[in-house]
Amino acid sequence: MTDAAAASTAFELAQVNLSRLKFPLDSPELKDFVDALDPVNADAEAADGYVWRLQSEEGNATDVPVFGDRWLIINLTTWRDVNALTAYMYQGRHREMLARRREWFDRVQEAMTALWWVPAGHRPTVAEAESRLLHLRAHGPTPYAFTLRTSFPAQGAEPVAFEVPDDLGCSV
Repeated sequence: MTDAAAASTAFELAQVNLSRLKFPLDSPELKDFVDALDPVNADAEAADGYVWRLQSEEGNATDVPVFGDRWLIINLTTWRDVNALTAYMYQGRHREMLARRREWFDRVQEAMTALWWVPAGHRPTVAEAESRLLHLRAHGPTPYAFTLRTSFPAQGAEPVAFEVPDDLGCSV
C-alpha cells in the first residue's frame, strides 16, 4: 500500500449540508421532499463509500436542532472519500431531489455545506459541523473546512480533482 493510500484509509470525509425550509415539514408543499427522505437515505446507505449519517429516532435528522433555528435542517454524513460522496450526490434519486431543491428550500447567501477530514471511525457532532461551517464562512476553503469545488486531500494523501456538474447550479 502506498503512503497516500494508507493515509486515505486512515481518514473519512465528513460533510454537512444545511437547508432552510420554505414551509413546515408537515406542509403539503414539502410532501414530495418528506416522502423521498427514506428512499434517498436508503440509496445513500447502499452507495459505495458510504460510512455513516446522523439520524434521530425517526431515522432521519430533520428534527435535529442546528444553530438554534427551527427552519434549518441538517444532513451530516461521512464517506470514504470525495469521489464516493460525489458519485452518490449527482446520480439517481438524490440528483432528482437536488434538482428540485428550490421548490422546498430558500436560497441563502452564506455557505451551507462544508467538508472536512475526520479520523476513520469518528462520528462528527452537530456542534463540530456548525464550527466547520462558521470557519468556512469566515475564512473560505481551508484544510479545516472546504467545499467540493475547492477541496483538500486527507493528511498525506494525493490531491484529487473533481468537477461539479454545472447543470445543477450548486454553490458547493
